Amino acid sequence: MAKRDFYEVLGVAKSASDDEIKKAYRKLAMKHHPDRNQGEKAKEAEEQFKEVKEAYEMLSDPKKKAAYDQYGHAGVDPNMGGGRGGAEGFGGFADAFGDIFGDIFGQQGGGGRRSGGPQVYRGSDLSYAMEISLEEAAAGKDTQIRIPAWDECGVCHGSGAKPGTSAKTCPTCNGSGTVHMRQGFFSVQQSCPHCQGTGKVIPEPCTACHGQGKVKKTKTLEVKIPAGINEGMRIRSAGNGEPGTNGGPAGDLYIEIRIKQHDIFERDSDDLHCSVPVPLTTAALGGSIEVPTLGGKAEIDIPEGTQHGKTFRLRGKGIKGIRSSYPGDLYCHIVVETPVKLTEHQRKLLKELDVSFKKGGEKHSPNSKSWTDRVKNIFK
Repeated sequence: MAKRDFYEVLGVAKSASDDEIKKAYRKLAMKHHPDRNQGEKAKEAEEQFKEVKEAYEMLSDPKKKAAYDQYGHAGVDPNMGGGRGGAEGFGGFADAFGDIFGDIFGQQGGGGRRSGGPQVYRGSDLSYAMEISLEEAAAGKDTQIRIPAWDECGVCHGSGAKPGTSAKTCPTCNGSGTVHMRQGFFSVQQSCPHCQGTGKVIPEPCTACHGQGKVKKTKTLEVKIPAGINEGMRIRSAGNGEPGTNGGPAGDLYIEIRIKQHDIFERDSDDLHCSVPVPLTTAALGGSIEVPTLGGKAEIDIPEGTQHGKTFRLRGKGIKGIRSSYPGDLYCHIVVETPVKLTEHQRKLLKELDVSFKKGGEKHSPNSKSWTDRVKNIFK
């Protein structure tokens, strides 16, 4: 079967930088690593892992990459005389590959492997969605949350073994937690599939914790919400994620902010917007109205003849964001209200007013006259 193009395997362009190639390799290596693919998918994942590794071996070495770009697979195949085959040609790169391989799976495990001991893995990060009000987002708050956590099993005291028994050294890896897989010129170290990297097996697991040595509980955390926080921002609580394996560090907890819909205001970055209903008479004759702000209320002077949709800007009445030097503004959008449920007397007065307006023509309704003229031009 013909080999796929190395660039296609890694999903990068031929113009990709070294960092882009390295990043693509890391992502695919972790996705197809045998430790992450057990059961039916194991064989397919292993083949994909080998293919990804081979592509990275060639494209991360400047000389091999140059030969591949010029001659294709023939340029890096030692059997065809095009590559720097042999132990000497690959020796230096094997060390580099070992470094990157350890970097990838060391990051996944949070610190690599203890010398002569089982692999150490960093715990997974956790996410928590917190819903707060717009006022709380603007002013900030101190609050508490309850999250799932782990505690040492009180029955086996963390050993994972049934009381009266103990864990045994893994016969597959002899307690190291790792096994070596030979692939061409490389000897790749990976987590032992039998003990999952712990170096121990438990013949008789504890019935309380099912061999995990820990049990689930809940714990309360103090959380400080900074003033000005916005929708979708995250607060990191270091070390409050899932615990690590074999003494590895715990992951982190990320608290993601969700802001409740407000009855009056809509937020746009540091600015606030609100619709303000104004009686028809106030819009026509002018006057003053009170409008709400997050900190209380303010007064707006409505000029005579204010139209529907007019916007008034109140400087500094918005929200001071986390990274802002000054607070945003409040934009009040005027909504002129048409009166409803009129009495007969009110109807009569409006009809008289309408007649007087018509006598004045465009003097009282300049927008209507302009609109009428535009309509006439369309249907000429």
